[in-house]
Amino acid sequence: LSPDCSFTCHYRCRALVRLDCSGPPGAGDEDDGNERVLEKDTNVDEPSEWEKTELDQAQVEQRIKEYNSQINSNLFMSLNKDGSYAGFIKVQLKLVRPVAVPATNRVPSVQAGRPHPQGVKRRTSFYLPKGTVKHLHILSHTRASEVIDALLRKFTVIDNPRKFALFERSEKDEQVYLRKLSDDEQPLRLRLLAGPSEKVLSFILKENETGEVNWDAFTLPELHNFLLILQREEEEHVRRLRHRYACCRQKMQEAL
Repeated sequence: LSPDCSFTCHYRCRALVRLDCSGPPGAGDEDDGNERVLEKDTNVDEPSEWEKTELDQAQVEQRIKEYNSQINSNLFMSLNKDGSYAGFIKVQLKLVRPVAVPATNRVPSVQAGRPHPQGVKRRTSFYLPKGTVKHLHILSHTRASEVIDALLRKFTVIDNPRKFALFERSEKDEQVYLRKLSDDEQPLRLRLLAGPSEKVLSFILKENETGEVNWDAFTLPELHNFLLILQREEEEHVRRLRHRYACCRQKMQEAL
């Protein structure tokens, strides 16, 4: 438990947490806010330019050679005998809500004077640090839904995978575009077609914000927490709007 910001973390995850609680509230949100202004969401049904590209075996082999010659690390792609290929993708986790992990045996079994009923799976929630990234070694036929499952297993997250979505991020003409990948799309294939540049293509794991969230997959405490989070977000949004209009009103009065 941090004394400055009351951040609570699973004891086994302390080494993964990077916090700077010395700054004023909201000081670290500027970059995210600027990017949100530039981001443009695109529909999942709109295929990307790479999704339309078809490659034969010889072209795949040539692309892999070109890809490996351009990277500055040992995260190479390799061609398998059956015609498939393997390689690494980097996924940035940009989650604004807490994730649930299994509770440890060290946590007391009695909370607020009430023992936990037998058979109830105990869990604890925490926020993943901003800027968390993970490299995954996958195959060319690995689907986006399988990448989400693998990421959740890596961080021992027990939330329903349908709460999350994998996004394709690209930059073009000083504009940032986000596209939600369908469950059956193959991220490594997109990585090969786009090349190793993170500006051309990168992957982000975010909450599923399509309006098709399966709310039945959430527990009652989680739903109550989401209501509190939404209330805080609304209050912060209203505060910023009032501040902006107050500044405009002051400038107009000074001009008058």
